[in-house]
Amino acid sequence: MLTVRGPLAGLLTAERTALNLLCHLSGVASTTRRWVDAVAGTGARVRDTRKTLPGLRSLEKYAVRCGGGVNHRMSLGDAALIKDNHVAAAGSVRAAVAAVRRRWPHIPLEVEVDTLDQLDEALGTGVPLILLDNFTLADTVEAVRRAGSVPGVELEASGGLTLDRAAAVAGTGVHYLAVGALTASARSLDLGFDLRTG
Repeated sequence: MLTVRGPLAGLLTAERTALNLLCHLSGVASTTRRWVDAVAGTGARVRDTRKTLPGLRSLEKYAVRCGGGVNHRMSLGDAALIKDNHVAAAGSVRAAVAAVRRRWPHIPLEVEVDTLDQLDEALGTGVPLILLDNFTLADTVEAVRRAGSVPGVELEASGGLTLDRAAAVAGTGVHYLAVGALTASARSLDLGFDLRTG
């Protein structure tokens, strides 16, 4: 795969840490490539989530890009995501969006919805990105149809996604598939370090 040259003591000291990172990140990139290949030709893009290991977010997101995926927000400060608990606390999707817009009027905003009724409410708020959480395939098709009448809105499918269903979900017309498994449960690539002297 590659050759590294350097002082023997340094190579042997860094070997395990370097291999751990390289094996894990190669697994993330390979997992991402499998998802990207599964949705090829649909127009949907595969995105990571913030389900990353502490301290490794930048590297894991880089590995996702190497695998052909695209990144979601890097940190909480990059964009606001209104989730189901926020909607429950605010009383409605519309109230949650209004609260965020009052405090941070210019931050990019995404809303998670659990039902088609919540989708309709979100579509009336001007939010540009809506996350469809654990929607059935039939409801995803209907969500795409409804969102099609609102210019500039993108849909992201999330929750309960599996590789064998990826093409069907992507084929509904959603813009993104958000896949926590890209980073949260990627299987490491088995790489070794063999010393050559002389």
